[in-house]
Amino acid sequence: MEKYGVIILGAGNSSRLGQPKQLLMYKGKTLICQMAEEAIAAVGSPVVLVTGANAPQILEKLCGFAIEIVENEQWSEGMGSSISTGMKAIAKHSGLTGVIIMVCDQPFVNAALLQQLIDQQTIAGKGIIASTYDNTAGTPVLFSNTYFDALTALEGQQGAKKILQQSTDDLALVPFPLGALDIDTAEDYQRLLTGQVAN
Repeated sequence: MEKYGVIILGAGNSSRLGQPKQLLMYKGKTLICQMAEEAIAAVGSPVVLVTGANAPQILEKLCGFAIEIVENEQWSEGMGSSISTGMKAIAKHSGLTGVIIMVCDQPFVNAALLQQLIDQQTIAGKGIIASTYDNTAGTPVLFSNTYFDALTALEGQQGAKKILQQSTDDLALVPFPLGALDIDTAEDYQRLLTGQVAN
């Protein structure tokens, strides 16, 4: 039976926002709790959350979900180091068909979208299934287990985008127009709260 894991990247320090974006409230929940809930609804387990900056505050607010938490002490080096940290944790679970990598600041990600990525892999038979918005391919993105070594080898600022660009012949896409909204600034957050971007 096919089995998928999820890695939630939540290690950044939200420098442009001025407060931890992981703890912003939306629809009565922190973004990090919302992402954890959707990931569990989609795959069950394993779900691994990678923390870094503000780890103690984030751990306090995790709503008691059954997820694994790993801290990336090198979080300041960039997203690649967080993906690698998450992969090392999730690799302890044998028999995974693939892993979905998601970030904590795309508030419209839900279990249905994550399931769509999984379904699309079955349909398309491709090793990478990415969400597409704003003419780009991005997160959440599913990688089959053939990419686990490459993901684990990432470091520094080098995110998974590099793997996507090198593997276009093994890539299928799922439209996710609302993926274009991620919360980087206070203005982004206000747009979300005032419903200027509706789901």
